[in-house]
Amino acid sequence: MGPIPEAAARTVATSARSASALRAPLLTGAAVAAATVLVAVRDPHVRGSYGLCPMLELVGLACPLCGGLRATHDLAHLDLVGAWSANALWTVTAPVVVVLWLSWLVSAARGRPVRGLSGTAGWVTLGVALAFFVVRNLPGLQPYLTPWL
Repeated sequence: MGPIPEAAARTVATSARSASALRAPLLTGAAVAAATVLVAVRDPHVRGSYGLCPMLELVGLACPLCGGLRATHDLAHLDLVGAWSANALWTVTAPVVVVLWLSWLVSAARGRPVRGLSGTAGWVTLGVALAFFVVRNLPGLQPYLTPWL
């Protein structure tokens, strides 16, 4: 048996790099899928089933994440109205997160470098979360954005 042709060696090396690049998005997707199945099976609408939110319990304010498990449970059961009433911000953000993950997966599969989000995107995200925190705790809007209070 002779030496491996150069083109075949390049193909093998490219396949190995591609498999290595796919590892992170696939493991991330598997972990998120497993967590989503857990939340879909064990209902977070039952008080204390996943613990309590410290901010809600200590200060009485709903943080931007409050209701996220309930919204995830409802989204997993395709109950968009229930998800919206649990956490409107997460109901809008979850599909964006899925699209970003799919973009990461496709980039990794094609062997292209993954473009990260800009620093501006981080600041905008923080600003939106803070605005949601303030608005959902306003007395007139609490029944709509934080219905369990």
